[in-house]
Amino acid sequence: MANQLLDLWHKLSGAPGGKWLFSKIMGWKVPYTGSVRPRVMELAPGHAKARLHDRRGVRNHLRSIHALAQMNIAEFVTGLAMTAQLPKDARAIITGLSIEYTKKARGTLTASCQCPELGAITDDRELIIESQLHDEAGDLVSRAKATWRIGPRR
Repeated sequence: MANQLLDLWHKLSGAPGGKWLFSKIMGWKVPYTGSVRPRVMELAPGHAKARLHDRRGVRNHLRSIHALAQMNIAEFVTGLAMTAQLPKDARAIITGLSIEYTKKARGTLTASCQCPELGAITDDRELIIESQLHDEAGDLVSRAKATWRIGPRR
């Protein structure tokens, strides 16, 4: 999957509308994540950045971005960053997710993740990956931790 993911990113991201198309494809492959319409901005092994635009469909009754919309994109970038370096003979599944909200989220949010290097995957293990969401002013609005179980394909 990692090679396919990065190959598709490299093929599309430099073309006009390519990042938009890549994001649409990811939303189609992962329908629930697609519901918040994340826009992937950067992708490399161990690194991902995506934007979430403030719109009525992701807001709560307080006219700020809903907590679960933030959780959704936070988990999405951890998965992208991790999958972008996952060897072909490995697999991963999310087993836990937590988030801390530090500021009311309004306007476009940018979610970013820097995943530790995975190295060889010879046995099952857990990996905790953090992502952060910032608003347009650069203020931290939430911080998430995703627990991924990774291991060799069986």
